[in-house]
Amino acid sequence: MSSSKNVDVLIIGSGGAGLSLALKLADHSIRVAVLSKFALTDGSTYYAQGGISAVFDADDSIESHIEDTLDAGAGLCNPEIVRLTVTHGKSSIDWLRQQGVVFTEEKNESGEKILHLNREGGHSHRRIVHTADATGKAVSLSLIERAREHENIELLEHHNVIELITRPIPGQAAKQIVGAYVLDSKQQQVKTLSARVVVLATGGASKVYLYSTNPQSATGDGIALAWRAGCRVSNMEFMQFHPTCLYHPNAQSFLISEAVRGEGGKLILPDGSPFMQRFDPRAELAPRDIVARAIDHEIKKRGIDCVYLDISYKPESLIREHFPTIYDTCLKFGIDITQQPIPVVPSAHYTCGGVLTDSYARTDIANLYAIGECASTGLSSARS
Repeated sequence: MSSSKNVDVLIIGSGGAGLSLALKLADHSIRVAVLSKFALTDGSTYYAQGGISAVFDADDSIESHIEDTLDAGAGLCNPEIVRLTVTHGKSSIDWLRQQGVVFTEEKNESGEKILHLNREGGHSHRRIVHTADATGKAVSLSLIERAREHENIELLEHHNVIELITRPIPGQAAKQIVGAYVLDSKQQQVKTLSARVVVLATGGASKVYLYSTNPQSATGDGIALAWRAGCRVSNMEFMQFHPTCLYHPNAQSFLISEAVRGEGGKLILPDGSPFMQRFDPRAELAPRDIVARAIDHEIKKRGIDCVYLDISYKPESLIREHFPTIYDTCLKFGIDITQQPIPVVPSAHYTCGGVLTDSYARTDIANLYAIGECASTGLSSARS
């Protein structure tokens, strides 16, 4: 049994990318439906810890951020897309604050409140805007609240897309998107949703790995949907591994934020000796791929189960203020991070590839767009 519905824009995915787009479109009187495979908070955005990079410090610059990004990308990034992303960083943070996201602040020398900036691997300056160590949760809850309030947005939880619907463009060999077949898993009913525009914002595919920092929903659905519909995908071999996932049999791949290393956390072997200086002069603040490979090398070379991340030498007040979620979670597993190092291993974290798009998020199919982690932005925006 099926039912049908018509909207202007159908957004598949309720994370940061999907909800941000929904709110911006809805403000222009566009009717938007946002689909979530499970609950609205079950995506990767909600679980993100560290923060969002943007240039705020007076000693920092757009050019420095671009240089750091290209360096961390080992020359494989599209410079046009890097510049586009970096130059919109500050305005994107400002927009999130307007939506109600409260980021951690501190007082400057004049006593004025300013954003507190963390530093993470690959960055030459402090430029990570954050909400303690639960940035994604703050962003997700604020955007969900704004979306629930908006009269032009309909939120459909527990709606899983089965297939995209396309049809030929009259007089052309190409085709266009017209909607999607969707399973309402609560009602066990298939719905046909028609839309002028469909946007994939379905996140990554890191749950294809046994050890991942991602929630169960990160199974690459949007990438597969686009591929079956006839879109190209690219760069799927580039899967980012986060260097520091909590190593504990009951932890279910709990992430230890990169900001711990940014605040001085040291990676050590079981005997307490450091090792990152042998792999990169930036040591713990090298880009993620370098740190993850170094940890993997030491684990295999020495036949050990894990390495350790030690920030216990820092003041307890700093640790508990900056990393309350990590502190509380580790304590549940009998690890007091103010007194002892954290056992860590690398874990699949971010899908760098995805549905091939241009800088306007356009795919190979007319009126089908892809944004966020499921997209791989590599085409020139000048294409027709």
